[in-house]
Amino acid sequence: MVTNFLIYGLVNSAILMLSAIGFSLTFGLSGVANFAHGAMYLTSGFTAWMLINYLGLSPLVAMLLTVVLMGILGALIYRVILMPVRGIVLSEVISTFALGVALIEFFRWKGFTSFDFSLPPFVKGSIDIFGVTIDYQRLIIIGIALIIALFLWYFTHYTKTGLALRGMAQDEYTALSIGIESDWAAMLSLGLGAALAAIAAIAILPLGIISINLGYEIFLIALAVSVLGGLESTLGLFVGSLILGYAMVIASTYLGPQWGQVVYLGAIVVVLAIKPSGLFGKYKELEERV
Repeated sequence: MVTNFLIYGLVNSAILMLSAIGFSLTFGLSGVANFAHGAMYLTSGFTAWMLINYLGLSPLVAMLLTVVLMGILGALIYRVILMPVRGIVLSEVISTFALGVALIEFFRWKGFTSFDFSLPPFVKGSIDIFGVTIDYQRLIIIGIALIIALFLWYFTHYTKTGLALRGMAQDEYTALSIGIESDWAAMLSLGLGAALAAIAAIAILPLGIISINLGYEIFLIALAVSVLGGLESTLGLFVGSLILGYAMVIASTYLGPQWGQVVYLGAIVVVLAIKPSGLFGKYKELEERV
């Protein structure tokens, strides 16, 4: 029982982290809260599915192409929709929220509402770990989450591009004075965030079906994890994912599956009421941006 709880709690935490990392990165590097993040996730799933089933591409090629296409889409969203309202926080929120709802409801309108849409797992089969049977796809999700977290930490701390993005996020005026272009940095961060949403979808969706409502659910999960840990904190994202991941498993086990959703929705309300900056966020910076 304990081993089962530890393993599946870790898997759930990795799923939450993958779901939220694109949203958190975009806000942390550009100050833009991309409320279309869940729609990007859903669009990625349907895009990969159509590339595999309509164009006949191999799953690997389709998934890689989906990541590239979503990265380009994220950059275009900034260039076309967000750039004209850059710096007007309410307008940024409204425009990304409206775009997200439009994308999700477009798929509903086009009939993507059945249970026929799913992505193939990377590797079929399962393995027994300390008496607990777990499929390979869930282990792959844990691996992908760790690799992405380490890569983003290295990228933002040890590469010129990553340091430039961090500099823009921390002090935009100083960054502008030394030649870092604000719109370029924001467009790149939106593109990276959308690509990360695609990676999350490709890794997680083979566990079940592609459902329209996932667009809303993933956004709320990303918001809950980011708010709990701190919107600009990589460490907070990791810790927040672990806390919510295990809390959801406990609630689902002892109270019922529906209580898993109550946990992350309740976390948003409680954290914003008690500590708006989150566990590792900086209140002053959050207050200035929001």
